[in-house]
Amino acid sequence: MKYVCVRVSAAVLCVCDGVRFGQLCSGNSANSQRTSDKWGRGNYGARRGDRLHKGLDIVCSDGSIVYAPFDVTLNGRVTVYNDPTKAAINSGINLSGQGLCFKLFYVQPDRTSGMVRAGQRLGVMLPMQSVYPGITSHIHVQMCDRSDPTSHF
Repeated sequence: MKYVCVRVSAAVLCVCDGVRFGQLCSGNSANSQRTSDKWGRGNYGARRGDRLHKGLDIVCSDGSIVYAPFDVTLNGRVTVYNDPTKAAINSGINLSGQGLCFKLFYVQPDRTSGMVRAGQRLGVMLPMQSVYPGITSHIHVQMCDRSDPTSHF
């Protein structure tokens, strides 16, 4: 792993270069990305009405086991929505590891603190079809700083 640091004004920005996510979801060893379905596209920057998608969607069937992509620290639960009609998928986890800080949405974590080794179970994919019928079920990967995670896949 290599860190690239650049001075920007009075601050120094360091980017973790070369980190690749291991398998996130059982049944998707290649971390295939959600492409297009009736609900939209899963790429970073895709249009969501008047806003842009600030994550990357990795295909994951409802009820599948979700794995740690590398050794991670669990940094608490994520609340995805404030909309009670989406309660069935309103969970995720904050994680850090390999110099990255990121969130996984639509996951019911087994626990929300401590450490998990690469390839070990983090939790279970929530029932996305119950909220978005016909969507390609997926885990939403979002960097804490909302930057594009695509280069890590």
